[in-house]
Amino acid sequence: MAAVTIKSEWEIQLMREAGRLLAQVHEELAKAIRPGISTKDIDVACEKLIRGYGCTPNFLHYEGYPASVCVSVNDEVVHGIPREDRILEEGDIVSLDMGLIYRGYHSDAARTYGVGRITPEAEKLIKVTRESFFRGIGMARAGRHLHDISNAIADYVLSYGYGIVHDLVGHGIGTSLHEPPYIPNFPQRRRGIKLKPGMTLAVEPMINQGTGEVEWLDDGWTVVTADHRLSAHYENTVLITEGEPEILTLL
Repeated sequence: MAAVTIKSEWEIQLMREAGRLLAQVHEELAKAIRPGISTKDIDVACEKLIRGYGCTPNFLHYEGYPASVCVSVNDEVVHGIPREDRILEEGDIVSLDMGLIYRGYHSDAARTYGVGRITPEAEKLIKVTRESFFRGIGMARAGRHLHDISNAIADYVLSYGYGIVHDLVGHGIGTSLHEPPYIPNFPQRRRGIKLKPGMTLAVEPMINQGTGEVEWLDDGWTVVTADHRLSAHYENTVLITEGEPEILTLL
């Protein structure tokens, strides 16, 4: 595996701005989530917002992906392709995963939202997934090891009996959307690399109500839970510092 990049102070400033702008896009799109909107409507709004900030949507055409945002509904874990005929309904949950490029530097973040009123079970899944991210980055300190993050996420999620997706993981990020290292969300026996200031990581728990097993649909992109129960996703771009980790994609 290639070496993990350590960002300079100048690069960190660019990544901070990339993260800040992406956080703003997420804040705006969250307001649009409602019954009756199509997933294509969300994609159109996302691209307009990103380009309005003078940035480029980094998902668009990435390895052939046809949209600016992945919109994954209910049992769709990730990479749902926006469509005009996919209409959000009351009680759905929807994950928005997207990123942008600012002056050559990438940011990446995901959120899961309820559409209108959702069940307590769905609400709990969303909350546990989000909290598992924060449990993980509580370990994201210089001198600790990468898999301290993985194990903290896993310990929290498994205590609720949820399934953790093994086929998809987090990643490093910088001048490329996906850089080393891979960041599992499931238990690890090895410690992984030592964390150092200047590393930038996209930490992204993908958590299922039932089994952690997944399947790919015929479109080649959309990943769904094997048992078709709900899935939630929460992600931020994180900077390793000399002290507390810095979340770049939260306002």
